[in-house]
Amino acid sequence: MIELEGVPELVDPVMVAAFEGWNDAGDAASTAVAHLDREWKGEVFAALDAEDYYDFQVNRPTVFLEAGVRKITWPTTRLSVVRVGGDKPRDLVLVRGIEPSMRWRSFCNELLGFAHELGVELVVVLGALLGDTPHTRPVPISGTTSDPDLARRMDLEETKYEGPTGIVGVLQEACTHAGVPAVSLWAAVPHYVSQPPNPKATLALLNRLEDLIDVRIPLGELPEDARAWQVGVDQLAAEDSEVAEYVQSLEEARDTAELPEASGEAIAREFERYLRRRDGGGPTASGGHATADGSDSSSYLRDNPSGRTRPPKPPKPGTDDEESSED
Repeated sequence: MIELEGVPELVDPVMVAAFEGWNDAGDAASTAVAHLDREWKGEVFAALDAEDYYDFQVNRPTVFLEAGVRKITWPTTRLSVVRVGGDKPRDLVLVRGIEPSMRWRSFCNELLGFAHELGVELVVVLGALLGDTPHTRPVPISGTTSDPDLARRMDLEETKYEGPTGIVGVLQEACTHAGVPAVSLWAAVPHYVSQPPNPKATLALLNRLEDLIDVRIPLGELPEDARAWQVGVDQLAAEDSEVAEYVQSLEEARDTAELPEASGEAIAREFERYLRRRDGGGPTASGGHATADGSDSSSYLRDNPSGRTRPPKPPKPGTDDEESSED
């Protein structure tokens, strides 16, 4: 039995989760949840027992000094609550941690226990993968679910992915089997510049989340950070003619593939978001990451000690290698 003493009764709660590691290219997803927690001053009410889920040789604890006393911080997953006011109050249960090393089914069941006790109405899991997408274009965000009815109601894709998966995919399926509506939002991060942070991908995830749950999210300095990030990558790419040529080829492939999608409906969605914001006013992971085909990948941008890595050619629009999300 999960005891939640001190947690107030929540209003239309939505659980938003993200996990560092394979599901978090550029740290885009975990940074998005951290942003929500910081902007809305989340209060931690629970932490999963690190002994149950983590290999400390993979995710090592850290030592720090507090008032001259040595203390240890253990890798874990924490849950916090934020209260969102406004015309349509809604509370969020934020889950932020590291992809567990073991006992994934028990891990998901424990999170679902909290969701049940708190009356969570929807679970949204954020992820980021590496893809053949240029940094100069809007970040592709795919929203997927295993529930056909939910896909129709919320304008999402019904996932057809088959292949390796991470804790994002496992948690989404656990929610589905438990009868809890669940959605995953995936940002595609350019594979040639996947080093964290990636504020542009974080911003795109938050914009999509805002539309999905109908809550205005204060963005703070993220838009400015995203612009600065793109300028910085522009400058780095311009210093290498091969990278610049590769980015141009990605731009051409992306523009050609998305030409039919420049519809009035897409333009209307962007304009509605602009109007809401104007009227409302106010305010390094180790290992590989998920890719569009489910494999691991590492990034390149500059020369490395073993020699230059030449980027692969982008897929032609209409082929089977077009970018797709995992879950």
